[in-house]
Parts: sequence; C-alpha cells; structure tokens
Amino acid sequence: MKEQYFADKNRYDCGMEYERCGRSGVLLPKVSLGFWHNFGSVDPYERSREITHYAFDHGITHFDLANNYGPVYGSAEETMGRLMDEDFRPYRDELFISTKAGYDMWPGPYGNWGSRKYLMASLDQSLRRMKIDYVDLFYSHRYDPDTPLEETLQALVDIVRQGKALYVGISNWPLEALKYGHKYLKDHDVPLLIYQGRLNMLSRTPQETGITDFCAEKGIGFIAFSPLAQGLLTDRYLQGIPADSRMAKEKFLKSSMLTPELLEKLRHYNDVAQSRGETLAEMALAWILHQRAVTSVLVGASSTAQLEKNLKCVTAAPFDEVL
Repeated sequence: MKEQYFADKNRYDCGMEYERCGRSGVLLPKVSLGFWHNFGSVDPYERSREITHYAFDHGITHFDLANNYGPVYGSAEETMGRLMDEDFRPYRDELFISTKAGYDMWPGPYGNWGSRKYLMASLDQSLRRMKIDYVDLFYSHRYDPDTPLEETLQALVDIVRQGKALYVGISNWPLEALKYGHKYLKDHDVPLLIYQGRLNMLSRTPQETGITDFCAEKGIGFIAFSPLAQGLLTDRYLQGIPADSRMAKEKFLKSSMLTPELLEKLRHYNDVAQSRGETLAEMALAWILHQRAVTSVLVGASSTAQLEKNLKCVTAAPFDEVL
C-alpha cells in the first residue's frame, strides 16, 4: 500500500517567488513544471510522482500539460489523473493546472488544429483523463491559418462560460493573430491571461517579432517553454556530441545544428555562467526570468535532483551585460 502524501508545511516558505500574470489576479511561480516529457506511459510512474511531490513541496503550484503529451498521446494527462486520485486532490485549490489543444491528437478531420469541434471535444477528454472538473487554464496550442479566428476564439470564450476553464491562453500564434485574439477575447469579457512561447538564449522569436512587448503593453502574461533549447544550453554539448545524447540519436536535435559558430557561442555563455558562479543551465533559466514580460519559465525534469538545480534560477542575480 502506498504511503499517503502530505505536502510539506513549509512549501510557501522555501524560496519560491510568485509573479503576477499580466493584469490579472493570478500569481504564478517563477518556475513551473512542464509535463511534455517524463510523465508519459513510457516513463516510470513512481519517478513522476517523486518529481511532482518535490515540485509542490518547493512551491511549484503550476503544472502545464497538453492533450497529446506523453508518449503515448494523452498519457501525461492520465498520469496527472492518477496523481490527483492518489496525492493531490486535497490540494486541488492550491494547484494551477493547464492543458492545451491544437496539435495532432486523434485520427480524422476533427482531431487537430483549431476548430470549435476539436477544442471542445479535446478539453472534455482532457478533464476525464485528469479526473478533474475544470482546468485553471486552457490554451489554443497553435495558430490555425485555415479556421476563422473567430471560431477558435469563441470556443475559448464558451469554454470559460461553461465553467470548464477559469482562464484562457494562446500559444505559438503570430503577432497579428495575437493582437486580434486579445481584442476579441477582451470584447467578449474573457480576457487573455497568458501567451506561451518558445524563448531561450538561442531562440528569441517572441522578442524579435514584438510578442513580448505586446504582452507587456497589454497586461498579458508570458510563459517560456524550451528554456534550455532541448539541452543545448547545458554543459552536455560543450565538448561535442555525447553518444547517449538526444543529438546523437537525432531525437528533437539534429547533429547538423552544432556548428562551430554555435559551439563557440555556447562556450562563451558557459564562461559567463562560470563567472556568475552558475552552471550554463542555471544561467539560461535566470536569463529568461529577467526578460521583459516574462511571468514564469516552464522546466521539465527527469529527476528531483535536476529540478532542485533548476530552482536556483529563482534567486539568481540580474545580468550586467546583454547576452
């Protein structure tokens, strides 16, 4: 029989800091836990359980999921559902749980993109898998160039009005679509809470395209995913490509990416990190938290030790130079 989980009584006094999400009443932890990897059916459940316990015990209240996180599709949400039943139901009101729909989920014409049919059906499935009555935040996971924006956005409005989500967000939309979405949602009394985008020291598209500036000006939160560029912004590749790495397996990272120019940049960043008394990964996370408009950074973790290291970014010093 499993030992019953009791959350650490000092979980809000252990150093986590909370940032207001745009112009809203929501405070998010500066570090949030992403379920993209390490929480699927192919991963050991007890490890997932240890990681989520450690996260919550250290003030991480925001768990970020999507319908197709796994692998297999849906299994990260099923893990969340099991965690709710076994551990977290007494703490549901202390958690801020998000999920998304927009990418491939099931076969046929209604299991992808941004139609009302897909978004609503997907959220209903997500709630069943996670064994909860509502999510705190539901995202349109990507921009759909073929579905009218009004259809996607009205689905988000109606999802909130039905009580299935408290807030809505947008992920991976271009700036002009974001501007339209912000106005539409505001006009329908369901303000856009947050934008989720890929932001790290090697990939700054949200800054370069004006998305972070728009979020700052309009009071929209911003949460960054892929903060370590799939492991490039760690010490893993400073001496080349390890045989057991994602890049060696051509999984998510292609070996052709590690050009001499990129390697030189990574080594420069590592030198700066060492001068700050940090690892490259710790500095990369801290850099994100010091960028304009950023509310929180999403981290993945394959162990509690890794998560412990990631949490150091919360109290990292600001940057004296532009990196």
